[in-house]
Amino acid sequence: MARDNGGIIGVTNNPTSSTASGVWDIDSQYQARVGDNWPATLFFSKNSLRFNSASTDYLSRTMASVGNMQAWTVSVWVKRSELSGQHMIFSAYNNSSNNTECFFEGSGQLNFRDLESGSFMFQKKTTQLFRDTSAWYHLVFSSASGAQKIYVNGVEVTSFATDTNGSGTSTWNNDKLHTIGVNSTTSSDKFGGYMSELISVDGQTLTPSSFGQLNSDGVWTPKTYAGTYGTNGFLLQFGNSAALGTDSSSNGLNFAATNLTSIDQSTDYPEVNFATFNPLFPSVNFLSQGNLELTNAASSWKSAYSTIAVTKGKWYFELKVLNSTSDNISLGVCEVSQSLTAQYLGFTNRSYSYNSNGYVYTSNNSVGSQHATYGQNDIIGCAVDFDNNKIYFHKNGTYINSGDPTSGATGTGSLFNMTDGYDYFLSGASYNYNFAFNFGSPSYAISSGNADANGYGNFEYAVPSGYYSLNTKNLGEFG
Repeated sequence: MARDNGGIIGVTNNPTSSTASGVWDIDSQYQARVGDNWPATLFFSKNSLRFNSASTDYLSRTMASVGNMQAWTVSVWVKRSELSGQHMIFSAYNNSSNNTECFFEGSGQLNFRDLESGSFMFQKKTTQLFRDTSAWYHLVFSSASGAQKIYVNGVEVTSFATDTNGSGTSTWNNDKLHTIGVNSTTSSDKFGGYMSELISVDGQTLTPSSFGQLNSDGVWTPKTYAGTYGTNGFLLQFGNSAALGTDSSSNGLNFAATNLTSIDQSTDYPEVNFATFNPLFPSVNFLSQGNLELTNAASSWKSAYSTIAVTKGKWYFELKVLNSTSDNISLGVCEVSQSLTAQYLGFTNRSYSYNSNGYVYTSNNSVGSQHATYGQNDIIGCAVDFDNNKIYFHKNGTYINSGDPTSGATGTGSLFNMTDGYDYFLSGASYNYNFAFNFGSPSYAISSGNADANGYGNFEYAVPSGYYSLNTKNLGEFG
């Protein structure tokens, strides 16, 4: 580096053998700061927005002007929670004969279509089914005159059950009502799940490479969009919990939020994918709020299992009781092959639980004496040490049986010695009551706020040293 540059390296720097280009002197950098001309830092959202169909959650905006209704692109990351019925991703509405929409069919197919003058100008319905509730999908939809395309995780979809391209103008980017998460035509087809980094680009037909890339393991991952947005383009990053429809692009096309509050902002996003409950194992229909709440109105046991199974490492999660109960809720872990479709957690020989009646169970038997009972608004914590096959429970921060999750092989206060060598789900069960799980991205308000040592998760009580929230980042390091 040449001495006459003052040793100041600018935002862009291309060193040569003797000098460095892109170098600013001190005064130039000072003037850039004062004049607010310093290059903006681009970033990908570290949030998502949780939609619950039963609450009719959605975002809406009526565009003030007409943009390009032939050439446009929408990019969004989605993680599904609900699978039955149609679930709208985005929609634009002029009237019942003129609208654009993109949604998941009840079958799991993805349908991207536009209706003009009562007839489909284009329609692309996939043969693929998208029913994985543990995964984030990156979806890109582009429309150009005579050519509409869908991309999933960086790959263009080429197999369609219905495949019609159109050359006319769509309703998207018209000066009409645009909605996210609901059918703007009928306010039906409500979306259930998570959305992250929703980008609409007016006037350009882009490919997924503008929004994502393959990492060193060949996995499609997000990257920051660095392009322009056009007249009606916008960027929804869901980073402002007080205004979830804020447009982070320079256009400032903010959307109004309906039935969405700060608690619907989630830190479950494509690069840090948290566990939720799995609605397909066993087949259940009583999950809500991003598959984090279990509601069971029946007088029989219903169990739910995490979307991520683990066999090693140390993991922490919490449960909050949402209504009063005496002895009808349990939490703990269950080995993958142990089916609990009609029994409580702890019924089988490789499931272990702490029940709201104060007892802990495995193999259909209580272990030891009764401990603290729990009920409405209580928060129960569970620290699972798969490296030493121990489980610890607390009620509102106080560990039962004087448990010490950091005691390692000693297992101080652990009431179980789990069977080694199996994959386990983090689990919960209910008999005519409901509760919410917190794997690190809760669906209920947290009054304190505690993260694990990697900075992930939002828990009511402190995460024990050496324990982590169950997400893909931590799983890659410790699981």
